[in-house]
Amino acid sequence: MISKEQVLKALSHVEDPDLKKDLVTLNMIEDIQIDGNKLSFSVVLTTPACPLKSMIENACRNAIAHFVSKELEVDINMTSRVTTQANQPLPNVKNIIAIASGKGGVGKSTVAVNLALGLAQTGASVGLIDADIYGPSIPIMFGLEGARPKATELPNGQTQIEPISKFGIKLLSIGFFTDPNQPVPWRGPMVSTAVKQLFNDANWGELDYLVVDLPPGTGDIHITLTQTYPIAGAVIVTTPQQVALADARKGIGMFMMNAINVPVLGVVENMAYFTPAELPQNKYYIFGTGGGQQLAQEFGLPFLGEIPLVKSISEAGDAGKPVILESENPMSLAFVELAQHVAQQVAIHNAENQNFKN
Repeated sequence: MISKEQVLKALSHVEDPDLKKDLVTLNMIEDIQIDGNKLSFSVVLTTPACPLKSMIENACRNAIAHFVSKELEVDINMTSRVTTQANQPLPNVKNIIAIASGKGGVGKSTVAVNLALGLAQTGASVGLIDADIYGPSIPIMFGLEGARPKATELPNGQTQIEPISKFGIKLLSIGFFTDPNQPVPWRGPMVSTAVKQLFNDANWGELDYLVVDLPPGTGDIHITLTQTYPIAGAVIVTTPQQVALADARKGIGMFMMNAINVPVLGVVENMAYFTPAELPQNKYYIFGTGGGQQLAQEFGLPFLGEIPLVKSISEAGDAGKPVILESENPMSLAFVELAQHVAQQVAIHNAENQNFKN
């Protein structure tokens, strides 16, 4: 007969590659059951989007075989419990991820939408806020033009907004409340109030990740968001051109300012290369090459990936069905990998923070 202590001792030799500690120390081993020659236990990862899930499972099997017995029938339940920071003003929202860019036209909203859907595809509960007050695009990209969220009056007299659910995520956009054919000529205080309402006055329920599509630049909305809510991290979107990289540097610099101090999870290079449909293996770097990687290296940040410049990506967004939903489309893989890398970085930053909890 083997004991739970033997199992835990064996699994203490398995290290989480991201958190640099063993699974037992991290309290990631649960529900150990021993029945004769059968052993089962759960490995509780820090995100369902963990890109190292298979590697960790194999390492656990090898540890049991090496330190306990090769004859055991081992059943491992790879599950997850998304980590968060303590003292969230939105107690049911575990992690807020800001998607930012220094300038417009780099595909920030496309990245935000497909990232949110990629996280949801792993089994995480996800919300998406379109905080680009002056140019909201979420209604178009989800085929929700003209949609209006329902409002519920609470016993205290306040009104609660019900986010719209589509493709497995919850959505709110200022575009749901304004005329799409009219500009939004709001001053800074009005903009800040509107953004706060999207957070505070909505029934988001339990969310693992709340992705926020920020407007371009470094203005009122960015300051309001970062000074009001504890942001798990920001993702910087750029294109390879020098003019985009120059503005992206300013975006990174803003999040790193002492008064803001938001972790930058990494850099995404959108429109990185062109691949024609008839030559899917070919890559043409028409806007330059390596700019996003160099920017990440310059600031010591992770490079989260390249998103190709392909017509089907923009067409899918215009049609209200983002490209990541097309499982047969090879372009969706780039966004799947991006979601894994972002979730990975959120878990790492949460673990490094002293207020970390799960």
